Amino acid sequence: MRAVSYAEFGGPEVLHVAELPVPEPGPGQVRVRVAASVVHPVDLMIRAGRFPAPLPAGLPYVPGWDVAGRVDAVGPAIGDLRLDDDVIGFSPWVRTTVGAHAEYVVLEAAWLTAAPTGIPATEAATLPTNGLAAAQALDLLALPAGSSVLVTGAAGQVGGFTLALARIRGIRATGIAGADDREFVESQGATFVPRSDDPIPLAPGSFDAVVDPAVIGPSLLELVRDGGGYVAASPPLRPEPVRDIRTFALDVLPDGNRLGDLVKLVESGDIPLRVAGVYTFADAAAAHERLAQRGVRGAVVLVP
Repeated sequence: MRAVSYAEFGGPEVLHVAELPVPEPGPGQVRVRVAASVVHPVDLMIRAGRFPAPLPAGLPYVPGWDVAGRVDAVGPAIGDLRLDDDVIGFSPWVRTTVGAHAEYVVLEAAWLTAAPTGIPATEAATLPTNGLAAAQALDLLALPAGSSVLVTGAAGQVGGFTLALARIRGIRATGIAGADDREFVESQGATFVPRSDDPIPLAPGSFDAVVDPAVIGPSLLELVRDGGGYVAASPPLRPEPVRDIRTFALDVLPDGNRLGDLVKLVESGDIPLRVAGVYTFADAAAAHERLAQRGVRGAVVLVP
């Protein structure tokens, strides 16, 4: 099978298309023929050799987390999935180094769910990792309807999904984003605050919680009321609690059942899916270069 691979760390030029054996599913696993996958910022970080933690296996790597595709082969005990089912899900890459930027990928059946009906694979692939991250952020905060939340990077993938899910849950969201992103932020029912190098023009204690995908950092705790909540983008970025503020960190894991709930919201039109560009495996380096640019809105998608 063809797959995007790299055998050394470096810039986008280290990416190439390799011929690899087709993987076989074991118990509880299915093989997915990949129709589309997504390039994430963490893919660029790992490729450049800048990931701050050890990985379970060494080079060479096939990158890629999200997948949209069709079940191509099954192992025993796979639950409700069947051959030829259209599915979406993601590989927890930093735990497995099993990459989805390949023609085929073997994943646990429990990590997958039925793909949204009537949605192109290039769009459906944008949902799993970032959609589940946004859902997890709000689940950790457990905010009741009527609460207020500040979302940084609100026009990014995790931030955008967080705005949508906050709106669905009746949570009053305020989104920090670039000046050109006002229309998108307000389309999700959120109040827009322009991103700036100056101090954020918001009063201390204005919010019940903050979700911080843009990694503005602990200074945002000043904007949270006593006893509120704060979600950091990753475990190393979680600040120490102050003023009884509960602090959490995103550590998103695959969850087919939870992802199925998000699929229903996509099908109903309540969650938007955004694609910035679609690239073939042969153009993976260009896809990495595109994502490295500032101001990319929507997912950068790879197709075989």
